[in-house]
Amino acid sequence: MSQSPLAFADSLRIGTIDFVSPDEIKVLLDIEAPDGVALNTGTPRQFPRINSYVLIPSDQGYLVAQIEWITIERSQYPKRKGMQDFGLVDLPYPLRKMSLNPLGVLAHEGRSPQGEDNYRFRRGVESYPSVGDAVLLPTQNQLRAIVESGDDRRILIGTSPLAANAEVRVDPDRLFGRHLAVLGNTGSGKSCSVAGLLRWSMAEARKARSGNDPNARFIVLDPNGEYANTFKDMGKVRVYAVQPGDGVTQLQIPLWFWNSAEWSAFTQASAKTQRPTLVQALRSVRDGVFTGAMTPGHEMRRYLRTLVSILQLENNAGRPWANFPHPKNFFEKIKKWQDGLSEHDGFTDDEKTSLAAVRDKISTLVNARSGQYPTYDFTRVEVGELLSLIRAAHATFGGSDVEILPIDADVPRPFSGDQLLRSVEATAELIGVSEYVETMLMRIRIILSDSRMKVVSGNADGLSLDNWLSNYMGDSQASNGSISIIDLSLVPAEVVHIITAVIARMTLEALQRYRKLNNGKTLPTVLVMEEAHTFIKRYTDDAENQSSAAICCQVFEKIAREGRKFGLGLVLSSQRPSELSPTVLSQCNSYLLHRISNDRDQELVHKLTPDNLRGLLRDLPSLPSRHAVLLGWASELPVMVRMNELPIEQRPRSNDPDFWAVWTGKDSAGEDVARPVDWKVIADDWQQNGTTGTEGEEVPE
Repeated sequence: MSQSPLAFADSLRIGTIDFVSPDEIKVLLDIEAPDGVALNTGTPRQFPRINSYVLIPSDQGYLVAQIEWITIERSQYPKRKGMQDFGLVDLPYPLRKMSLNPLGVLAHEGRSPQGEDNYRFRRGVESYPSVGDAVLLPTQNQLRAIVESGDDRRILIGTSPLAANAEVRVDPDRLFGRHLAVLGNTGSGKSCSVAGLLRWSMAEARKARSGNDPNARFIVLDPNGEYANTFKDMGKVRVYAVQPGDGVTQLQIPLWFWNSAEWSAFTQASAKTQRPTLVQALRSVRDGVFTGAMTPGHEMRRYLRTLVSILQLENNAGRPWANFPHPKNFFEKIKKWQDGLSEHDGFTDDEKTSLAAVRDKISTLVNARSGQYPTYDFTRVEVGELLSLIRAAHATFGGSDVEILPIDADVPRPFSGDQLLRSVEATAELIGVSEYVETMLMRIRIILSDSRMKVVSGNADGLSLDNWLSNYMGDSQASNGSISIIDLSLVPAEVVHIITAVIARMTLEALQRYRKLNNGKTLPTVLVMEEAHTFIKRYTDDAENQSSAAICCQVFEKIAREGRKFGLGLVLSSQRPSELSPTVLSQCNSYLLHRISNDRDQELVHKLTPDNLRGLLRDLPSLPSRHAVLLGWASELPVMVRMNELPIEQRPRSNDPDFWAVWTGKDSAGEDVARPVDWKVIADDWQQNGTTGTEGEEVPE
């Protein structure tokens, strides 16, 4: 005999409300309420259970609330329904109470053709219940509606153990479009979750394209070399590493990709003298001054253009007449300039005349300060006349005012390390600061002579910018694959932060230019940063002395702030969220939280999450592996997820060390485990002796 609707609704009642506030509702459970397993919903289900859901009838349907805590209080013995216990002695009696966090509203939206009720969950509470209102257990259908509500939830990532194993799906636009942080301790399943999100997203996109490869772009920055074999079964996957091999391409981030900030950080250039010299040298070398054969006329035109730029800077800074630095520095500079203004037989008469006028003017200025007690101050008129003559000579050699504007020091035009070195030396000589740039020159020579760095940041002969973008970011329609794995595990420590910063910055700037040239349309790309606490670490803001780590963090902060506008999503994976940049974390709109034990990390997570999640976040220290809490923009409500399991061959190589198997020589399946070691092979590879590599092949010099 079936129950009437009213009787069925009454059977779901578990208690009444006795306290209401905007962030907490307290409930007095009925004596008849289940105390272990609830059978009245049609399917056996554990109740009461921390972090599970209950319903409170409201004008809009049902208010959905999450159980935060359950307790027993000594209260008066309650009178049962339908019984008159007039003679009952009023003695203390243990009654169960629980606290709820209100989450949102479950609204009824008609019936399906199969006769099932349709519900839709939405965040936010417009009206709160009152004291005395009933509290109900949700049915299986209602539980699924709570967890599975939302539009375009195309990617299945797991199930919810607190909601009758309802499917947990996410919208890729929400998940990747506004940045995702995957946080948790080592061994909690972070890497598998990241790999799974990429794999499941590609699988659904491929299914939607009737089996064709999706036009997707994922760039995985892998500091530990965990992902090299993770996606091999997916076909076209591009893997780049310091040591190429089977299916692995040589990682190439040439020096000419680096911008002035990255060069300054690597060389530790001082702000007052070395950095301006380096920037001017980068402008010159990117403009081709030191990169090819030119006629004497072209060389003189470039020289005059450089003099105009330097003289304008000196004039604007007031150095020719200021007391500090002493004007004698300017005096010494113009004397050196005169040496470079020599004539050539190939010059025309007008060109020779214009050069002679400049030389005569410099001679006049120098002779006027060559007495026994000279004064080295220059007047504005004298400097202005010299500038006019050099401008006129520049125009005579075919230069223009537009050409005088300095080229951007950061534009990625090819040059070699030797050319940059010559450019720095020549620029320092030209502006008279050679003795102040020796330490910077020494650091540049180090990177040019270090064979480990040459492999990654060498000249990369034949590599053009468009080829690099096609290889690392994906060709048109992702014809060469959707995933690019960049293995940073063997990149030298001196440049690993710079290399990471360059890759991230080049990705962002390429997408900025794509949008500019395509009428505002974006090319959706996802940048995945493993071990993010190493590369996006909070830093001390020192404008004068920026370290490589600070430069790297600043690039990711810019991506976090601006990447969404250009179609660049960010996925961060970290075991130490308290060490991450607050700017980057605050820009993440979705969080996938695995087990977090450290109290500082837990405190930070509590501050980051805007939802009323006290109870759910207290679960973080005790979450099993593969379990996580999904909250933020990607989920309609905070939900605990049991992530789908990946086969062993599809997991990143981040397993725990197998001490016992190595100690005993047997693994859990009884197979022999042998770990022989030849330290000579390792030492030769380490010392770059050119004998044998890790697999016995010849190591290139």
